[in-house]
Amino acid sequence: MAQQIAVLGAGAWGVALANVAAQNHKNVLLWGRNSSHMEILARDGENPQQLPGLFLNPTITPTDNLSLVKSASIILGVVPAQSMRDVARSVKPFIQKEITFVICAKGLEVGSKKFMSEIIAEEMPEAKIAVLSGPSFALDVCNGLPTAVTLAACDEDHAYSLCTDLSVKNLRLYRSRDVRGVEIGGAAKNVFAIAAGLATGRLLGASAQAALIARSFAELMRLGRHLGAQQETLMGLSGLGDLVLTCGSSQSRNFALGEALGKGIALSEAKKGKLVEGAYTASVLVELAFAHNVDMPIVNAVNAILTEKMTIDEVIETLLMRPLRSEI
Repeated sequence: MAQQIAVLGAGAWGVALANVAAQNHKNVLLWGRNSSHMEILARDGENPQQLPGLFLNPTITPTDNLSLVKSASIILGVVPAQSMRDVARSVKPFIQKEITFVICAKGLEVGSKKFMSEIIAEEMPEAKIAVLSGPSFALDVCNGLPTAVTLAACDEDHAYSLCTDLSVKNLRLYRSRDVRGVEIGGAAKNVFAIAAGLATGRLLGASAQAALIARSFAELMRLGRHLGAQQETLMGLSGLGDLVLTCGSSQSRNFALGEALGKGIALSEAKKGKLVEGAYTASVLVELAFAHNVDMPIVNAVNAILTEKMTIDEVIETLLMRPLRSEI
């Protein structure tokens, strides 16, 4: 019997990954908690708000019934980072003992300051955990455009098996054992994308944009070093690759938020109706950086803007007037 895959989260990225999984597997379940949204997906095979005109593979079963996950051997967790713990608790009574849980959310839990792998390990101690992350917009993947991402698991054979299961013609998976490094890149780049959007919205120019991305990467490397990430991981798809993508396109909600703020749109208006992971992650990164004595001025600047402690112009001046130092 073929492995059944369950995708938890029916937003744009959940739909995209369900379509990817359906290319190799006939039994793909797509779960979402919003009943009316799932009814539309089941009836029309389309997510009209986020992916209009792009349709679900007809072999995918959309549902709001979590108990159907009991047949799955692989779960893709594509819910927002701040919802991951609640969803894990809700699905736990229905899962197989040795389930594989692939984390596809990019963020840190507010309050606990924990990575998604730590949350799943707490809530599902018997699960085999993996993390999928890298430069990938849902729209591009749904349109069949090519990209590559990283899949990390502590056991290399497990990572290899998952890469074989999930790789398709337009989405190539590279394996890694550096779970923490992959998670750090995915979480931090959301905050840096807000900064890049701010620079774009403020019309600071291409030179400033390039400098900002480079210095953001320096901050990512510093944090990763203190948290045990491998340098090669941060220089790869889930680190530098995802950073470059999200810092240059309004397809990224994080970039779009920053761009709106840079244009003078009020924070409450810019965030209205949108889930922006970086807006949650910024404050957590500030706390982690402080705890580990890591210098992250761009992260601090973004958080100061999001908490309305400083204006954008004040932040720009503060960053530019910092004491001169060695680049490395």
